[in-house]
Amino acid sequence: MAKYKAYPEYKDSGVEWLGEVPSHWNVAKTMRYFKIAMGQTILKEQLEDDGEWPVYSATEGDSYFGYVSSPQVKLGVGDLVIPARGNSIGSVKLVSGKSTTTQTTIYCKHLTQAIYPAFAYYFMLGNRKNLFWFTQTAIPQITVEEVGCNPILLPTYEEQVVVASFLDHETAKIDNLIEKQQQLIELLKEKCQAVISHAVTKGLNPDVPMKDSGVEWLGEVPQHWDVLRLKHLISSLESGCSVNAADIPAQQGEVAVLKTSCVYTRSFRANENKTVVSEDLHRVKCPVRKGSIIISRMNTPDLVGASALVDVDAENIYLPDRLWQTNFNSKLKLIPAYLAHFMTTQGFRTQISLGAEGASSSMQNIAKDDYLSINCLLPSIEEQQEITSFLEEKLSYFSDLELRSSETIQLLQERRTALISAAVTGKIDVRDWVAPETQDVEESQEATA
Repeated sequence: MAKYKAYPEYKDSGVEWLGEVPSHWNVAKTMRYFKIAMGQTILKEQLEDDGEWPVYSATEGDSYFGYVSSPQVKLGVGDLVIPARGNSIGSVKLVSGKSTTTQTTIYCKHLTQAIYPAFAYYFMLGNRKNLFWFTQTAIPQITVEEVGCNPILLPTYEEQVVVASFLDHETAKIDNLIEKQQQLIELLKEKCQAVISHAVTKGLNPDVPMKDSGVEWLGEVPQHWDVLRLKHLISSLESGCSVNAADIPAQQGEVAVLKTSCVYTRSFRANENKTVVSEDLHRVKCPVRKGSIIISRMNTPDLVGASALVDVDAENIYLPDRLWQTNFNSKLKLIPAYLAHFMTTQGFRTQISLGAEGASSSMQNIAKDDYLSINCLLPSIEEQQEITSFLEEKLSYFSDLELRSSETIQLLQERRTALISAAVTGKIDVRDWVAPETQDVEESQEATA
């Protein structure tokens, strides 16, 4: 913030976390300028495909819950919606058109022309942690009274407009940089997936003779590789049982059951578990074994069949009924890490999708026989080792690049929040700011990127 000047004179705001504010700014309670109330109860079955009123809910982003036709709560341009429950508490939304909102949110309808809605939006957004502090409970929430009693700072109306316009411009530049980093992460993931797929289906030697695999989705494969079904590599799939468990990770010495989220990425995440209650300790079965592959047999369409290699010791951790664990055929030479990589390829995932069934489009299940009937490839044990070592190196490289981009995004988000907070609390003076020409903005963004 060093490039921005401060105001010439400050005063004590009377609010500890706000500290000193510009001497001509007013401090008041939010309820003085807004009508504040809970949103209306809207159930999923009440949504209408042809509804004209978008419905906000308690989400982190600006996506809609759905649409309705005749809402009780009617919001318009300049109103605010504040998620009031869950981890999205305080993720304020500035309403840009006619809409309504659910009972999981608090809405603020501005009552006076003394306040510029976009300034109030930025004030709440930039001071989210202080304004919407809550005690971490099973379902955290804030109340209408708490929101109404929150302080809000008010410069002159003209100054509010300048501050909001300044933040519109500056946050757009930061958001553009964040988007570029997010796009880079997606490209890295695609490249990584392509490298895995090529290595486990074509091998590492580009000059090796190829043959028709006889399996349409596999196409040509190295001539000396075996084409076989999973049932020849996996002698059996075992699973645990459903037990009562607290949704907190087990501590040392406690017994845990895995969540299905333990295999949502290519890596096995042992910390994705729940602590089994004492009354059900006698019911747990199927302890997690290092060297096995864990598979999600029931999940959403995108995640059914997700799998990961157990590459760590997982003491006192057991399987639930929705996860399988592999037992490998000891008669065949197999490196589990090679098979785990093969199971992440798009071709393999497509075969799972074709075999999955379910009464609900949101929850699918794949039967053991269907899963074990999927074709796979088996190189020699030496090639499996070469491919596994190659992929470990490549995945580490891509992971490092993704981490750098993620860290950059984190820094940009922190910079964004700090800039908003500084502007709306008067720590920086932007009254003389003038919006640059559009062409200058584009050139500046390209140079920064």
